[in-house]
Amino acid sequence: MLRQRILTALVLAPLALLGLFGLTGLPFALFTGVVVLIGAWEWANLAGFERQMPRFAFVAACAAAMLLLWLSDAVHQPWPLWLGMLGWLANLYWVVSYPRRHEQWQSCKVRLGMGLWVLLPCWIGFVQLRGDGAAWLLFVLLLVWVADIGAYFAGRAFGRRKLAIHVSPGKSWEGVYGGMVAVAALALVFAQWQEAASSDALWLMILTLPVVLISVLGDLLESMLKRQRGLKDSSHLLPGHGGVLDRIDSLTAAIPLFVLLRPWLG
Repeated sequence: MLRQRILTALVLAPLALLGLFGLTGLPFALFTGVVVLIGAWEWANLAGFERQMPRFAFVAACAAAMLLLWLSDAVHQPWPLWLGMLGWLANLYWVVSYPRRHEQWQSCKVRLGMGLWVLLPCWIGFVQLRGDGAAWLLFVLLLVWVADIGAYFAGRAFGRRKLAIHVSPGKSWEGVYGGMVAVAALALVFAQWQEAASSDALWLMILTLPVVLISVLGDLLESMLKRQRGLKDSSHLLPGHGGVLDRIDSLTAAIPLFVLLRPWLG
């Protein structure tokens, strides 16, 4: 398994870096769109569709929505991101109340709708964030990864109080706090790199904390859906790493919120 993970990372990492930081405009939108559409294929399985035709239909619907958003220039507007945030409020309610309220979202149609308000705003957020330059895109990617690493080590060392025992028994509140501390340190380093004033650095630290929290929610949401379907991974597309959704679940929540907060950062 370790060998598979390393080989997959060695192949995919250069491609991901080239696509994320070597492309701009329409090519970047197409690159990230393909990634999100692969996630849509996996999401249809999480929604309860095992046959290929319904899954292809959902992917086609997401692609058509992306095209419409691009042609109408809505991809550069904030309102789709705000709609996505409303969806994440519903996601939060369902994750916190799981398994008591699972009947509210267990139908395949509701889970497909959930996929739309998770995946499409994530793609729009990527496009808008790349339009602001590579630095902010790099920061939010590092934010999610550093939060995950900080939460892992803090959880192993100090984890006592379970965060969502019915959804993901391994996660703890101490892990969340560890992730927040790690991201605060990242914000300070990033602010120094950007030669920001002390007040701007403090403001960056404050605004990144809710992004850390919602990134945890993104992870928990996918865990809840996989638990409901009895799956360990969203797919086996990436040997040793699971599926695309397993790699971007936190980003689907963090990217839209960060883009909405981004104008406050100057």
